[in-house]
Amino acid sequence: MWSSVELRESFLSFFRSKEHLVLPSYSLIPLNDPTLLIIGAGMAPLKPYFKGDEKPPSPRIATCQKCVRADDIEHVGRTIRHHTFFEMLGNFSFGDYFKEGAITWAWEYLTEVMKLDKERLWITIHTDDDEAHKIWNEKVGIPAEKIVRLSDNFWGPVGPTGPCGPDSELCYDLGEELGCGKPDCKPGCDCDRFLEIWNLVFTGLNKNEKGGFEPLPKKCIDTGLGFERLLMVMQNKPTPYHTDLFEPFMRRLEELSGRKHEKEDETAFRVIADHVRAVVFMLADGITPSNEGRGYVLRRILRRAVRFGKGLGLQADSFKNLVDPVIQVMGNIYTELKEKRDYIKKIISAEETGFERTLDQGTEILEGIISSVKKSGDKVIKGEDVFKLYDTYGFPMELTRELAEEKGNIVDVEGFNKCLDEQKNRSGRQPLKIEAVHNARYAKTLETGFTLNSTYSGTPFGDWVSNFEFTGYKKIKEKTKIIALIKEGSFLQESSVVDEIEIILEKTPFYAESGGQMGDTGALKARGLLIKVLNTKKGHSDIHIHHCKVEKGRVEPGMEITAEVDRERRFEIMRHHTATHILQTALRNILGSHVAQSGSLVAPDRLRFDFSHFQAMTQNEIDKVEALVNAKIQESIPVKTFELKQDEAIKKGAIAFFGDKYGEVVRMVEVKGFSKELCGGTHVKNTGAIGSFKIVGESAIGTGLRRIEAVTGMSAIRTFREYESALKTASSTLKTAFSGVPSAIEKLKEESRTLEKKLSEKEKDLTGI
Repeated sequence: MWSSVELRESFLSFFRSKEHLVLPSYSLIPLNDPTLLIIGAGMAPLKPYFKGDEKPPSPRIATCQKCVRADDIEHVGRTIRHHTFFEMLGNFSFGDYFKEGAITWAWEYLTEVMKLDKERLWITIHTDDDEAHKIWNEKVGIPAEKIVRLSDNFWGPVGPTGPCGPDSELCYDLGEELGCGKPDCKPGCDCDRFLEIWNLVFTGLNKNEKGGFEPLPKKCIDTGLGFERLLMVMQNKPTPYHTDLFEPFMRRLEELSGRKHEKEDETAFRVIADHVRAVVFMLADGITPSNEGRGYVLRRILRRAVRFGKGLGLQADSFKNLVDPVIQVMGNIYTELKEKRDYIKKIISAEETGFERTLDQGTEILEGIISSVKKSGDKVIKGEDVFKLYDTYGFPMELTRELAEEKGNIVDVEGFNKCLDEQKNRSGRQPLKIEAVHNARYAKTLETGFTLNSTYSGTPFGDWVSNFEFTGYKKIKEKTKIIALIKEGSFLQESSVVDEIEIILEKTPFYAESGGQMGDTGALKARGLLIKVLNTKKGHSDIHIHHCKVEKGRVEPGMEITAEVDRERRFEIMRHHTATHILQTALRNILGSHVAQSGSLVAPDRLRFDFSHFQAMTQNEIDKVEALVNAKIQESIPVKTFELKQDEAIKKGAIAFFGDKYGEVVRMVEVKGFSKELCGGTHVKNTGAIGSFKIVGESAIGTGLRRIEAVTGMSAIRTFREYESALKTASSTLKTAFSGVPSAIEKLKEESRTLEKKLSEKEKDLTGI
């Protein structure tokens, strides 16, 4: 029998043998994609490759991707098909193989590697896809009667816009006993007999912001093989919850509840098992509970699990005890789970404890509302009642809806949203419609920059991509050529004084804003020409876009110029960036390995570092971190960079920095003997160049998230001078030495308390009260 570990590896090994680059799972937090809250499909992190915005590290890629979907959460636990957290096995082609390759390899893997019974496999295709029908029928040998045409076999996009296309599904016949009994039962029927295992999407279209479809630059393949579903079939289990993925978890849940994973409690066991897995993975990836966005999705999933836990009789603060079984099964594959074990438990414990009171109180009030509605002969619970539960008692609307529907009632969602809008408008905040969270995605995409197929003087965009070069790791000054001028999305023939434009260079030393590091500024110069570079950002395919203002002369494409970065500003940024790397390792050493970056800003005058931690840092901890960073600066440690394959870098102990995207070959920045990070930013060559490091702030930015603000180099010197100036003023005012200021202040406070006491006593004497 295949184990979950063996099955996962067999898929990746199979496609590795077919010359696919196997990449590790991306984070559940989408990178630079405002159309998505959470990664919910294997292809979602690869969207830029499908659209042609970025060049993939290989034309063939395979992954096992972590996914979370909450748009059908009410079905989770009640069917074997729905999960909030699941793993998606996928193979992808970007302008390489198309339908025939995807179809024949899928069939080969299932029938020759997995050795599934061919007679139990059925095929679905889009109604009009004669090409797919021909391949399945003539090339693979599937009888025409087992190829079912369905009008809804069209997949995508992930989000309101993006790649999409017709698809073909491979379905497994689970047996007549699970069917509807109709003689013509086949895939497409609503019964549970035919389980979709693998979906092959023939991605040749892109849905634009207007809702229309346009051809992609290259035809692509996107497939999704449901890992939990295939495992269920391979282990011959009735549900995914009976496989080795869930077995240790179910045993632990039985111990905690004193109940059995059997029919009466089947739904509750499934919900808790599924939801706890989702919460553990979301927390490990840096998502924290909140009342909006992806944090709200996490909170909603956990609260639903807690509600079902109450039904099983779980004691308060039980859910932290369900974390270890998840890590036992998945921790060797996803090592971040082990690293953040304690952090995950503490956040779950805090959330569960806080929700227990809300659940008890809200349930009691809701039962009263339902009783009143039934007495009136109605089934609809008014939106204002639902809103009162939400606003006054913190009872989630989705939970109200689910509990109400279990008792045969209907919730007035429109009425609830109307009340929510009114409240948000009164407070001046933007309303967050419940559908936005229910669908776990944002409503619009934010696209900037020029279009992919634009040309200038006959030069295709693709040529710019292949010729473009960033030289800023070694140089801050470069002789280069202007490739294009852009203003408000249009290409210009020329530009002159006062104009603010965007410029593309053939090669550039200017670092483009990325991974938290601010973009470079500086100047572009030639005889009679001076252009001020105000900022540098990345465009399509990571081409650097220089945001400029023409100060002197006229500029046109083809001109040769000298590009020169603002040296002092760049070096201050480099000091802060290297210090950020040292800071993260120092935090992990002092606070624990659960610490992981969840956001950053690297500027010339400061750094900001957001990280996962469950409580405020003590002053002692802050002092220790600051001392450790400064110790490493004083040691003057060499800072080296290496280019190597991603898996090799991970084996060497490198960790990924939030916000960066990595291909097959990565850049590893090492502070020798102390830290190793995957990072595309610019750094000093020796830690001694940082000068000094001072933490100027530590604060909370969300549940389980902290923020450190710090300064280095000249900014640190300015900060010390400000502190010194303030101390001098205090010393002069208090007429004491620097060292005596604290005790003098305490003396003043004590005198103030004494005077306040005497004044209070005097007032009593005068009033006689």
